Amino acid sequence: MSSEATSDEGANTIQLDNLSLEQLQQLRQQEEARLQGLTQRYGQLRAAAARLSASSMAVTELEQATQDSTVLVPLTESLYVPGKLKPRDKLLVELGTGYYAEKTSTETQEFLERKARIVQANSDNLTKAIQATQQNVQAIMSAMQGKLLEIRARQEGMRYKQGATAASET
Repeated sequence: MSSEATSDEGANTIQLDNLSLEQLQQLRQQEEARLQGLTQRYGQLRAAAARLSASSMAVTELEQATQDSTVLVPLTESLYVPGKLKPRDKLLVELGTGYYAEKTSTETQEFLERKARIVQANSDNLTKAIQATQQNVQAIMSAMQGKLLEIRARQEGMRYKQGATAASET
């Protein structure tokens, strides 16, 4: 039985049967740490997708609101002040890293849709990487179980030999 673990979409293949139990344990820990990092990144991407969706809904609601409508303006996550809408033909959109641009509602929606597609593509790629890493961990665990069975079989064989040798001496 030949066990293999693959990382980075087939770039590196490791023959698990050629590794010692200690090396397998180390490799399992590395893959589990990688899996944890990928899972955290996936959660961050899903949170970003939720924020983009909320932003898109806010733009839609803003388009439907009338001028001088009363709104709550967030100062922090838990502190809001009342405000009135002024002409809303331009929106201030954060492009990233502290850069902002004025855009129309249509341009803003297009920008948010582009960002959402990028986030979705990254999420899809991460999902594939998570699945591959999970398969690697399973393959490593199987190889470790095989090594343990092999060690136990050798120990049992040694006991049998010692018992047979002791019986023939008497």
